[in-house]
Amino acid sequence: MNGKQTSEKKKIGNPTWTRCMSTVKAEESYHSIIRDSEKATGNVNKHEFQAETRMLLDIVARSLYSEKEVFVRELISNASDALEKFRYTIHTAGEKEKDYLEVDRALEIHIGTDKQARTLTIQDTGIGMTQEELIANLGTIARSGSKRFLEEIKEKGQNAENSSNIIGQFGVGFYSAFMVADKVEVFTRSSLSNSVGLCWSSDGSGTFDIQEAEGVAVGTKIVIHLKPDCREYSDEDRIREVIKKYSNFVGSAIYLNGQRANNIQPVWLLDPKDVKREQHNEFYRFVGNTFDAPRFILHYKTDVPLSIRALLYFPEGKPGLFDLSRDGDVGVALYTRKILIQSKTDNLLPKWLRFVKGVVDSEDIPLNLSRELLQNSSLIRKLRNVLTNRVLRFLQERAQKEPEEYKKFYQDYGLFLKEGIVTSEDHKDKEEIARLLTARSSPYYEGLKKRQVEVLFCYEPYDELVLMQLGMFMGCNVVSVEKEMRLDKAATEATDLGEGSLLRTQADELISWIREKLAGKVANVKLTSRLDAHPCVITVEEMAAARHFIRTQSHQLNEENRFALLQPQLEINPRHEIVKKLHKLKDSDPELAALLIEQLFANAMVGAGLAEDPRLLLVRMNDLLARALEKH
Repeated sequence: MNGKQTSEKKKIGNPTWTRCMSTVKAEESYHSIIRDSEKATGNVNKHEFQAETRMLLDIVARSLYSEKEVFVRELISNASDALEKFRYTIHTAGEKEKDYLEVDRALEIHIGTDKQARTLTIQDTGIGMTQEELIANLGTIARSGSKRFLEEIKEKGQNAENSSNIIGQFGVGFYSAFMVADKVEVFTRSSLSNSVGLCWSSDGSGTFDIQEAEGVAVGTKIVIHLKPDCREYSDEDRIREVIKKYSNFVGSAIYLNGQRANNIQPVWLLDPKDVKREQHNEFYRFVGNTFDAPRFILHYKTDVPLSIRALLYFPEGKPGLFDLSRDGDVGVALYTRKILIQSKTDNLLPKWLRFVKGVVDSEDIPLNLSRELLQNSSLIRKLRNVLTNRVLRFLQERAQKEPEEYKKFYQDYGLFLKEGIVTSEDHKDKEEIARLLTARSSPYYEGLKKRQVEVLFCYEPYDELVLMQLGMFMGCNVVSVEKEMRLDKAATEATDLGEGSLLRTQADELISWIREKLAGKVANVKLTSRLDAHPCVITVEEMAAARHFIRTQSHQLNEENRFALLQPQLEINPRHEIVKKLHKLKDSDPELAALLIEQLFANAMVGAGLAEDPRLLLVRMNDLLARALEKH
């Protein structure tokens, strides 16, 4: 390999040594430690798996994992644990103890593929194994060397801070190799000085051989002889794809055929104040498989009531058709100790938050044996509740601190919030989501605004369904403003019309005239004291039901049938300048006055959502404009 360079080794005991977790440049030089230098030389010691172990091996190899590719994840995780164990051993060893350890090497994971030989090799420079450890760890399924290592640390009462990167739990990951292998060879040498090299080999049929070997480097090297139908795992691109999917954030460097394969930081584990916007943009594109940038970023950690490290992104772009679909996956990936468990985890966040992308990492997540499925539904529900509440609180903060940005977000994603109210089973969640709904001006709102009554607004066809499902908010019933307005006799029967209003006699004259002009279109005409900026408003008995019927059945209704069905009531604001001008026009220019009241009625019907055909509105408006322009 002339002209290719290798990276400089670093002594583990050097206090300036740090783990390589930063982003690595793509043009990094070639570096591989994989050599065909190992050779088994000693006597063969044949061992049999116990009957129970043989049965478990068959289960692991045939039915435990849903995807064969996860064997790469498991073996990389084991290699990472071997490195972490050695780091911890060095950090806790005294000066004399270090004399018995071989420390002059970089701690790395190397993977090699050979399509011609149909092999996959995974090698680490970690703690390695003695013969006793080799028999114990690889001769017994479900005996986790990593778990035992943590137990020993606890028994000694030592600080386990640096042991938090240990991944292994169940002691079955190594045997996942037999899903794809005809034969597995393991070459290992303990990091204890003067340790001998060893070779472990098995075809997974029930026995394994152990013998001494020459040319074995400190650490562990696994050579997987692939089955013919699994030759894809001797392809470099296929392995790179699996590394990127599952093991991209392993704390140690992973080299694939001499080139760095994991080159993105686990940003979610960094201190939020240390992460630059450019890093967030890059990471968001990686986890979201997208090309836009995040609009909002929620990056936080907590240890109560669960250990959670979360980095959630709210997209800048508008939702696509797949996002709008209820079948769309929640875009949050689940990790534990930087290892991917599920790329799309539906039960981490409710379905209505499926537009959120990012990562959640928790050491408290209960996993099944294959580390693919979640167990303990009560803990998962607690995790879901914690995350959902944090997202809601975050959005409420954005609405207060960044109102303009939140307004844009709401225009794009308000539909999902409303879906949350309809679909959520927890009324407390419904109320928290309802705090995120926004409001605007409306003739139905003016009187309530004066009385400082809180109002939730409906702009979309499904909004009324949302509020009907909400039912109550902060202990108060959610009541239709339009229905409340129609039943408010105090506002429509007031004797004092207010300052600047028509006189009572003038108002009564105008009401009688309007009833005559709109006969067959309105059931009644009344005065109201609840309007301010609007001249009039329409109310019907059951506005929500009426609107729904108009939207779905209006093509079957003529104007007479529409009136019979709706029985609309027109309420007039006697203080409005248009209404006062109308009173004068009914005598001075009856034709223009008639066009004006027709237009006011049409406008009010549109404002109430009870007019679906805009052509009628435009025809009346053009007639009104033409008549008004005749005066000039």
